[in-house]
Amino acid sequence: MEFVCITGLISIIAGYIIDLIFGDPCSIPHPVVAIGKLVAFCTDRLLCNDSGAKRKRRNGLIMVIIVECACIAVPLCILYLVYRLHLVAGIVIESIMCWQILAAKSLKTESTKVETALYDNNIEEARFNVSMIVGRDTACLDAEGITKAAVETVAENSSDGVIAPLFYMFFGGAVAGFLYKGINTMDSMAGYKNEKYIDFGRAAAKLDDIANFIPARISAVLMVISAFILGYDAENAWKIFIRDRYKSTSPNSGQTEAACAGALGIKLLGDAYYFGKLVKKPSMGDAVRDIEPCDIHRANNLMYCMEFLMVVFIIVLRLSFYFIFK
Repeated sequence: MEFVCITGLISIIAGYIIDLIFGDPCSIPHPVVAIGKLVAFCTDRLLCNDSGAKRKRRNGLIMVIIVECACIAVPLCILYLVYRLHLVAGIVIESIMCWQILAAKSLKTESTKVETALYDNNIEEARFNVSMIVGRDTACLDAEGITKAAVETVAENSSDGVIAPLFYMFFGGAVAGFLYKGINTMDSMAGYKNEKYIDFGRAAAKLDDIANFIPARISAVLMVISAFILGYDAENAWKIFIRDRYKSTSPNSGQTEAACAGALGIKLLGDAYYFGKLVKKPSMGDAVRDIEPCDIHRANNLMYCMEFLMVVFIIVLRLSFYFIFK
């Protein structure tokens, strides 16, 4: 227990620092890409468009089992073998795994590309850049719509890509982190509520809702605290969080989106096009002021502060457990 507590803590801290510095270099193979390929492989072989809803749901559940077993077995076997080989080697490999599970630097990098293009008045480039990080149609978005989309995805992924992985790594290190990334990847690829995926992706979507239930709410509270630390409107962040967090169609994404809207004093969400179809969505927050490209930078500041606070909490709790069970 003591061994796992300390080695896991070192790996989480190291992974956090490496991600802050390097992000996700394109030259290094990424395990989440491999998870995505496995999800695509399962989808190609299990999703039959002419089959009934019951069969699609069953096959979707089979995909979830296959992907999650792989996400647990592969890192667990690698770490078991490497830790048996040498303690330091095990910590190094687990640190690299923790680094690849986190997505803070890459989220900031990609969203900043959108902000830069907006400042350069290059709407076409801004639309292309934001299309890389959001699921909605971006071809007809104006500067305000592009900015809203970027801020919303930073707010949502502050939980999905940063706090939730750290939450699961706190309990089970890199193995639990990859377990979560498998769930999140399946939901992002097959969890759509359209005709093709509504039944096949049901198990993945429901599992993602369950997996993110606690982390999303922790993320929202951390965002309110971060708003206070950074000098944003923490009181309004809490007010809008309580008022608007369930306006999203997702039970979890609205938690951080509402807190972010309140912290920045802007209005987020609203109607958007997905796969050529208009999806009606209520707005979150109050338009205390007009949204501006700099709000993307402010949202990233909130994300980084949230991540730092979460890592501090993990250090305190892990060390507390270490001394309690020592």
